[in-house]
Amino acid sequence: MTFLLPALTALPPRWEVAGTVAAPAGAVADLLLAIKPGRVGDDNLLVLAGMSAARRGAMTVAAGDRTGSYRAMVAGTGGQIDIEVDLNLQAVAVQSWYGGVHTITSAGDGASRVSHRVHTVLPGHQTPGDMESRLWSGLERVLCVVGDRLSRPTGDPVIVRATSG
Repeated sequence: MTFLLPALTALPPRWEVAGTVAAPAGAVADLLLAIKPGRVGDDNLLVLAGMSAARRGAMTVAAGDRTGSYRAMVAGTGGQIDIEVDLNLQAVAVQSWYGGVHTITSAGDGASRVSHRVHTVLPGHQTPGDMESRLWSGLERVLCVVGDRLSRPTGDPVIVRATSG
């Protein structure tokens, strides 16, 4: 049995974006890592809530076969997204057409840094030419939701690493 989080983080990231929230890492992790069976939204599997299927209410999440593992399904497609959460590492890994990891770390002075690293793109899938802007806007949305829910300001995400295709 392969565990998703260590498999992804063993690989170098191809892209990375990061931003800050003026709130402690524990409070940010409580929101970012909240996953339970049901409909995906800002209060459940926030890192996928911006996907069009989730915004239409067509994405649900179910418990996986071990603690911390989940799968998200999009109604009518038969597709599955694998998810793994590690509360101790304050990280969530997602494997869809790409494999990525969101992590929360302390940024000092009571602030948190949220990073989104993409480690893999599945064979046969084209990497969008606008991958950097997609990651940036996705993280910006996550930071805005977290900042709003905690009533704390956020910093604009920055592209930390980008590689070609």
